[in-house]
Amino acid sequence: MLRFRPFLLRRVVRRNLCTLSNSDVIVDPVIVEGKGSNRTVILNRPSVLNALNYSIVSRLLQLYRSWEDDPAIGFLVLRGKGRAFCAGGDVINTIIWYRKVQLLFLLLFSTYAKFSILFSSPTVMISHFLVRHDSNIDECKELYQKIYSLAYVIGTYSKPQVALLNGITMGGGAAISIPGTFRVATEKTVFANPEILIGFHPDAGASFYLAHLPGYLGEYLALTGNKLSGAEMMSCGLATHYCLSERLPLIEEQLGKLITDEPPVIESSLAKFGDIVHPDRMSVLQRIETLNKCFCHETVEEIIDSLESEAGKTADAWCISTLKRLREVSPLSLKVSLRSIREGRFQTLDRCLIREYRMTLQAFFGRITRDYCEGVRARMLDKDLSPKWDPPSLGHVTSDMVDEYFSPLTALEPDLELPTQQREAFA
Repeated sequence: MLRFRPFLLRRVVRRNLCTLSNSDVIVDPVIVEGKGSNRTVILNRPSVLNALNYSIVSRLLQLYRSWEDDPAIGFLVLRGKGRAFCAGGDVINTIIWYRKVQLLFLLLFSTYAKFSILFSSPTVMISHFLVRHDSNIDECKELYQKIYSLAYVIGTYSKPQVALLNGITMGGGAAISIPGTFRVATEKTVFANPEILIGFHPDAGASFYLAHLPGYLGEYLALTGNKLSGAEMMSCGLATHYCLSERLPLIEEQLGKLITDEPPVIESSLAKFGDIVHPDRMSVLQRIETLNKCFCHETVEEIIDSLESEAGKTADAWCISTLKRLREVSPLSLKVSLRSIREGRFQTLDRCLIREYRMTLQAFFGRITRDYCEGVRARMLDKDLSPKWDPPSLGHVTSDMVDEYFSPLTALEPDLELPTQQREAFA
């Protein structure tokens, strides 16, 4: 077991979909500093909360692979510039993808009758055209392949990594930090896996690390997308250390003096600046007994029934707000995400990543549902926060839909390839 730790259909010149502005192109998105036997990697896109794009992830993979074989480098430090560690994957490619799908639906839906003998539904027909004729989806696939591969490399890395999680740490930000050896949280840390809010699922290794949290906290975080503070991360094991943000420069200075690749030596240096901290009385961790009682059930429907029963008996505000969130998000995403976390309890990191990649392709291509596109529209484009989910309720979600979400996109679509034979010795 791995350690816990404007849109047009015509072809255009191929470019990185995740580029947001000229300034982001000019400035190096990854800064490397060398001190002692460590290398400090700084995510340098503060204007977009250090969101991961293709160039950042490619560069990180290149650096990590080269440093692993360098005997002069003992350990790595990873941090973000500005008020975020990393807010996750860049959403620009998702928005462009949504607009293209939106236009395809408008153009092709009315022509479905002509092709109904070939396709079981308009959605399947549109997915067929996207798979074969859209170069942008290849870029999306490549980006996620690299993010998932990077999460695997970090989770099986032969050298210690210290991630300084000072600020927003969400989605892909968790993917490149949680699998590593040390995670230092501060009073400014905000952690979440909010993918459920856009009709998606916790990915990039989330079904592995969430599944290994105490009790059923992982299910709660996956199904609600709710946030944890730095103190809460420390309490539940997502963070290994906690310190005030004002002490981070001292930590970096101390780490820069070390000539080592030994985790206990690094641990001792981090401990010098650590603080003892406990979640406040409003923390979800103060309700862990109730949380476990409600989220231990096998189905989403049973979880909701349990929350309703608890809310009826106690009028507990936490139960009521949790119920409200579960009723707002995609019913299919709820069932898919719950199954993903449950499977993650019995799988290694590599198997979780391979399964999540299948799920991600299903979400992108929308053969089962367009909830991902609809979630992007409601939260990122129109921002009306009123998505029209399909299926609209849990009762309309069939077991076949859920099963298909975990299946390969097509018989010819390759699974995510990870270098397991070369790296499992490091796990």
